Amino acid sequence: MREAAQSAGVTVFGAVVGDSFQEPEYRRGFAAMVKERTEGVIVGDQAEFLGHGPFIVELVAESRLPAIYPHRLFAVAGDLMAYVPDQDDRIRRVAGYIDRILKGANPGDLPFQQPTTFELIINLTTAKALGLTIPPSLLQRADQVIE
Repeated sequence: MREAAQSAGVTVFGAVVGDSFQEPEYRRGFAAMVKERTEGVIVGDQAEFLGHGPFIVELVAESRLPAIYPHRLFAVAGDLMAYVPDQDDRIRRVAGYIDRILKGANPGDLPFQQPTTFELIINLTTAKALGLTIPPSLLQRADQVIE
């Protein structure tokens, strides 16, 4: 992500919050982002972030920072946007693996597969509340626009 940001002329500020959830660390991280005038937040797909999603959503809202999440439920719940692997595609791939295993394939011999199709969900209500204008070109690319 840092390399892609650098090539696009964007500065990445990493708020380090440690290996285990500690509410004070998260609050300090968000306070630092506000102090540094961070223009947006990318929430990772680690289980820790999903497990503490409501708290992270609360911090994002308090900080009035636009955020993108790796899970659809965040954008549907009122956050700015999500960029997620296509769930139907993932289910088809899993079903294919189950079929192969039931027919005798060794799970250890099956290749690891990464998602190949993604969905972009944009919440325009949240964008308006943050005073953001989403470019029409991005709205056209979105798979779902929540108004």
